[in-house]
Amino acid sequence: MHILVTGGAGFIGSQLVDRLLYEGNRVTIIDNLDPFYEPGMKHRNLADANHHAGFRWLERDICDADCVADVDGPVDIIVHIAAKAGVRPSIENPGGYYETNVKGTLHLLEFARKKGVEQFVFASSSSVYGVNTKVPWSETDEGLLPISPYASTKLAGEGLGHVYSKLYGIRFLALRFFTVYGPRQRPDLAIHKFALKILAGEPIPFFGDGSTRRDYTFVRDIVAGIRAAMDYRDTDFEVINLGNNHTVSLIEMVQSLESALGAKAILNQQPNQPGDVPQTWADVSKAAKLLGYSPSTSFEEGIHEFTTWIKEKKSH
Repeated sequence: MHILVTGGAGFIGSQLVDRLLYEGNRVTIIDNLDPFYEPGMKHRNLADANHHAGFRWLERDICDADCVADVDGPVDIIVHIAAKAGVRPSIENPGGYYETNVKGTLHLLEFARKKGVEQFVFASSSSVYGVNTKVPWSETDEGLLPISPYASTKLAGEGLGHVYSKLYGIRFLALRFFTVYGPRQRPDLAIHKFALKILAGEPIPFFGDGSTRRDYTFVRDIVAGIRAAMDYRDTDFEVINLGNNHTVSLIEMVQSLESALGAKAILNQQPNQPGDVPQTWADVSKAAKLLGYSPSTSFEEGIHEFTTWIKEKKSH
């Protein structure tokens, strides 16, 4: 197959690319090396991919309608992961998030329409659920009210996908990711940021009383869910949670890092942040039924694999 992956140099995208190339597929990625974090990290993510004859990297911005103009040949599947990421930064720059996450998604859907791409897999987010006291969160939950610009852009992307599915017959699967972690994780995310500060003996920003909970999902399980969604053919539009169906509190996360790193964390207590939700928790029964999705990595196993990677990264 020829697969177009946007955001293919990033944390999740690059690991999907590695798997697709290993399977013998042809892969084109679009990634603009957004300076949200160090571009060199993205180059390192693709160190193996660059050696494959079936791999091509287009350094383009999805905000540009012509970003896909020179994609070669027919495309079988689009996996759209590229986005401006992060809840808190979106509060400071809502316009930039709408420009990239909504208009950029529209550009990819237009490309799919014009080129006859039949399968479109979209990286959505658990943040679309907002403050939802009914847990675990299910795709059938109604009246979603996001509480950050980032979350609202992801919900808008799902809506655009529904429109293009109904109007043009594009099979659209929106995958709501729940707090993905693991090797290659973005350095702005809590587990990566905390690990570096613990190793350096620096205080970590600790928001609230430590009781907030997240459904941490290991990146390999997320990639397996994406790969299954690429093969799904039964219906034309679906929204599907990809989580771990197990919540971990902030203080438990810090304690797991301390244990894996063999070092004590220094906590810098701070108030809860606007835009953050108190808990995320995925009902993954739909993913199990439709995709055969079954997350197999426990939080302890995932943290061990992540800290092994970050220690190796620091030693080079």
